[in-house]
Amino acid sequence: MQYFERQNDSLIFRLNGETVMVSPWGEDSLRTRAALFNELSDNSPALLSPAKSDPVIELGERQAVITNGKIHAVLSLQDWGDELQISYYNQKGELLLQEIPNGGALFLKARRFQSLPGDSFFLTASFVSNPSEKIYGMGQYQQETLNLKGCNLELAHRNSQASIPFYVSSLGYGFLWNNAAVGDVHFGTNTTQWTARSCKQLDYWITAGDTPAEIEEAYANATGKSPMMPEYGLGFWQCKLRYYNQEQVLSIAREYKKRNIPLDVIVIDFYHWPYCGDWRFDEEFFPDPAAMIKELQELGVETMVSIWPAVDFRSENYEEMKQQNMLVKSNSGVDVQMIFHGNNAFMDATNPKTRRYVWEKCKQNYADLGIRTFWLDVAEPEYTSYDFENYRYYSGTVLETGNIYPREYARLFYEGQKENGQDDIVNLIRCAWAGSQRYGALVWSGDIMSTYEDFRKQICAGIHMGLSGIPWWTTDIGGFHNGVAADPDFKELLIRWFQFGTFCPVMRLHGSRQPYTPIYNKAGELREGTGTDNEVWSYGEEAYQIMTKFIRVRELMRNYTRSLMQQAHENGHPVLRALFYEFPSDPICWDIKDSYLFGSDLLVAPICHAHAVDRQVYLPAGASWTDARTGAVYEGGQWIMADAPMDTLPVFLRDGRQDYLIGEI
Repeated sequence: MQYFERQNDSLIFRLNGETVMVSPWGEDSLRTRAALFNELSDNSPALLSPAKSDPVIELGERQAVITNGKIHAVLSLQDWGDELQISYYNQKGELLLQEIPNGGALFLKARRFQSLPGDSFFLTASFVSNPSEKIYGMGQYQQETLNLKGCNLELAHRNSQASIPFYVSSLGYGFLWNNAAVGDVHFGTNTTQWTARSCKQLDYWITAGDTPAEIEEAYANATGKSPMMPEYGLGFWQCKLRYYNQEQVLSIAREYKKRNIPLDVIVIDFYHWPYCGDWRFDEEFFPDPAAMIKELQELGVETMVSIWPAVDFRSENYEEMKQQNMLVKSNSGVDVQMIFHGNNAFMDATNPKTRRYVWEKCKQNYADLGIRTFWLDVAEPEYTSYDFENYRYYSGTVLETGNIYPREYARLFYEGQKENGQDDIVNLIRCAWAGSQRYGALVWSGDIMSTYEDFRKQICAGIHMGLSGIPWWTTDIGGFHNGVAADPDFKELLIRWFQFGTFCPVMRLHGSRQPYTPIYNKAGELREGTGTDNEVWSYGEEAYQIMTKFIRVRELMRNYTRSLMQQAHENGHPVLRALFYEFPSDPICWDIKDSYLFGSDLLVAPICHAHAVDRQVYLPAGASWTDARTGAVYEGGQWIMADAPMDTLPVFLRDGRQDYLIGEI
């Protein structure tokens, strides 16, 4: 009996209602799909169409092999039960990944489709686990964990959690779960198990590479690359919750210029609008936004404005959007999806009609005034209750397609800006999914707490996001919640975080600083309030001197940072890199979670524990390392104790590169 066949460039298996297809999908890469009692769909949630490949396919009666460059898949019928098992190998014949066997009398299924009402399935895909394997990527989870082996991760978005189902393995492969469904992944020591709570087919992509950089380049080719970062993305961004009127915005920008402190972007946060979904300035607080933006441009400062996808029931656009089916729909109950300053539904970013409608509003009220960069907040979106099974998009149920929302939100603005004649585009956004990078998404890590624990978590998050194909990433310097401006301990944390922020892809000061002041409009209605001052001169002279020093360090690095953005744009390389990304042959580098590389040349070791004035730093083998503070040179492959008084942090130059920094940090 012939179980296997070749169809164009793909290998096909059919048995007992299941169809499995393995196809070449980019250099050294394969895409695997399977469906039960359904035709396989060519639709791909994340993958772009690949360049044509010329695979080698070998057909046997009970085994078939497909080879595409450095990777090959062996599809074998097991003797007991005729269950198909797929194994993936590199060009050296080393096993990369293998589906679980059926276990004989256990009758296990590597690809388990459990029927749901309608034509969808609850899908479970199970793979044999190599206990020595180390796993990195998967987006952004708020945990102080670098190696994800042993972790259980929710495949869903929340405020400060961005689920991007791609990982890089220490075994020399990358894996994308090409499925936008809500689910889970369990990286156990016995099995790796992926679940999708509702889907039509199994779909994943795997690539083989000799180095993490090779794997990352293949993934960028498969899902897209960032545009080139505009020049104003390279310097310092000033932000707070919130500048609530026009004069505040201008006075802060003027003060930065008066003090001769470089400033690239100033950010106008949420509720500068009358109601969510109006997507315009509130004329009471911003009477002449065109003049404000013009003056900021003359000062050399770019204006960024906050956008929310929420549409208040009182918004001037709500009834039209409801009538035109442009809002997210609740499957049952009242369509209130977020309760914040009123009852809100979310605009449906997966609907092309919605994307056009919202962009036209934002073009008229923002872009036509000269605003070129947007802050796309609440991008998960942030349901008041994360009951994913209760909501539906144009693209399908949230259970089946929900994770694409932040990418389509970024797409809304990117495509509108491109049509508007803009080239290099960056928009700050609070969440992402596979492919978000190609729409100019600069992800920040959400509304995190102002604690050292959260600070350390962001270092891990930044490393993982870079490995997940998102090279543009940042945090709220100082954290977002519970930072008391007058607290000496918070000032110390802020300074240490500011130093870290200098060596992030984008350097942005933000937070909801306490104490908080309520704001009322002329009608006596309570508006969103404002935190206390959050500018670099707001925390005393010592903090001011340190922070302005690091803004100038950022300026010194502008050419270097630009070159890193070029690498991200052309090859998909992360800006913030795990040590093993550049030094994969050094086993210690695979376990370092509290230091990283800014590009290839700068090793950064943040001070991320309270009151610390020194720390241990590992210097990778294979290079010499110059202390940027003192000029002292160390050979790699050793731990050292590095001093770090309050005004500095350990930074080391690889083989003496970027030596203009010596004595400046």
